[in-house]
Amino acid sequence: MGLSIKPLAAALALGSLFVFSACAETKTSESTGQYLDDTGITSKVKAKILQDDQLKVLQIGVSTYKGVVQLSGFVDNAAMKARATQVVKTVEGVESVENDLVVKP
Repeated sequence: MGLSIKPLAAALALGSLFVFSACAETKTSESTGQYLDDTGITSKVKAKILQDDQLKVLQIGVSTYKGVVQLSGFVDNAAMKARATQVVKTVEGVESVENDLVVKP
């Protein structure tokens, strides 16, 4: 009862392909490493916002995808909105900022 090595090798190669492709980055998804980088950027941005004397607000939502930081939520005035963009651009790893903050009426 001899097992052929070719089917076993083919099965292992095919299994490896599925495992490694699950971690690969595509146009619409991030690799595991990119996800972790983006999570770190998001944390740093939130900390910078809370440390800034002009922005100490919890009403600013932050999400990051492939280095692009999106800000959402509400601020009291246009100066705060502009300041948020300035602060975020100082964080290492930020590629660009999409400032979707809304100034309260």
